[in-house]
Amino acid sequence: MPETTILSPQDSLVAIMLAVSVADGNVRTAELLQISNLIENLPAFADYDGAKLQAMGPMMLRLMNDDDGLDRLFELVRRFLPERLWETAYALACDVAAADGRISGPEADMLEAVREELSLDRLHAAAIERGARARYQRV
Repeated sequence: MPETTILSPQDSLVAIMLAVSVADGNVRTAELLQISNLIENLPAFADYDGAKLQAMGPMMLRLMNDDDGLDRLFELVRRFLPERLWETAYALACDVAAADGRISGPEADMLEAVREELSLDRLHAAAIERGARARYQRV
């Protein structure tokens, strides 16, 4: 992302979700559908232009291919996402990671990075993770 990049809080949430999705190098349909579903249905995105998702995808792929891209992503998220929404960002990240029924090594690593970069309490993060796991269980 260019140095002048400004993200809305919603863009920041989308960026975190997309980062989790691309973490393993394989963006799955279930993950993209989950991101779209979350954007369409959650109050945090009530006034978000869903069409912005089309621009965020390529921007995130470019960023994640840069050597310092992940550091820049977290810098932008910490700058533009209010701290009161950091747990929300982690919850959305967990939902995207769990959407396809499995969390691979790189996705788990990305979730750990999100948890650490957003300074989430480990107990709170575990509760969020358990909630995502419960929501995405298969019968």
